[in-house]
Amino acid sequence: MRVVKEPFLVGAAKDYPKAAAYLDTWRKVVKAATWRSLADVRQAYPNADAVRVRSGRTVLVFNVCGNTYRLIVAAHFNRQIVYTLRFLTHAEYSKDTWKAAL
Repeated sequence: MRVVKEPFLVGAAKDYPKAAAYLDTWRKVVKAATWRSLADVRQAYPNADAVRVRSGRTVLVFNVCGNTYRLIVAAHFNRQIVYTLRFLTHAEYSKDTWKAAL
């Protein structure tokens, strides 16, 4: 898979050092993957969830560092592209306001 907006991940790692190792590993795993569905994603990340946002689209949500953070991405399996969208704390994610912006 191709990861779009990799600098976003670097920035999130700088802002949240506790998540840096996870984000680096996630990026490497995704770049080596050939995911075709959520089922494929869950082989590597069993807790990944598909969440419908206000636009009607579905995004993938990854629990980071024992649910301390959430990484939100849009995966286009047919094109083998993952777009990084948001990196939120658990408290920010729980407010659900992020769904309206996507």
